[in-house]
Amino acid sequence: MTEAGEGLAEGQREHWERTYGAHPGMYGERPSEAAVRAAGVFRTEGARQVLELGAGHGRDALYFARAGFEVLATDFSPAGLEQLRRGAAAQGLAGRVATAVHDVREPLPLDDASVDGVFAHMLLCMALSTREIHALVGEVRRVLRPGGTFLYTVRHTGDAHYRAGTFHGDGIWEHGGFAVHFFPRALVDALAEGWTLREVHPFEEGALPRRLWCVTQTTPE
Repeated sequence: MTEAGEGLAEGQREHWERTYGAHPGMYGERPSEAAVRAAGVFRTEGARQVLELGAGHGRDALYFARAGFEVLATDFSPAGLEQLRRGAAAQGLAGRVATAVHDVREPLPLDDASVDGVFAHMLLCMALSTREIHALVGEVRRVLRPGGTFLYTVRHTGDAHYRAGTFHGDGIWEHGGFAVHFFPRALVDALAEGWTLREVHPFEEGALPRRLWCVTQTTPE
């Protein structure tokens, strides 16, 4: 990333930390539509261990744990993960959920081929450069077992906030304090090179609504 891009990413880290601190459990307790979809896919594939990237305060990580998966939840916000840990303890799920503060611009803190499934809801479309997104997907492939599934969601260029707010280059627009890298379809296809792209499912979320793709791809057996 350029120096300006690095500053944007650090500013976003601070913004999310303040937001989680000021609004505990800001997304509620119900899982996202994407997490419900992912759990079904992971279950069909026989997954046991799930890595969630950008878990926030944990509504989806806790849902995966309640569904019987062993979960490693990562986020760059200590405040969000502390809320997740409290939620896991309150629900009797502490034995199924581990957390790690992690910046996805760095290598994932896992061994090769060590997880069955990876889930990331709107994490790839945060303030990451295209180069960083490619590097992250490469790391996801490294930690997935052969035949493992990566299910992620991203806001795309058909979203109402695309081209709204402050432009930071490389497809990134900041609106209301939140920076989003809006995905064109070509980027989804590029990230699936060397994988099996199983589905690109369009859906909407929230009152705006946000327009997203739910992408499912698997590593070669």
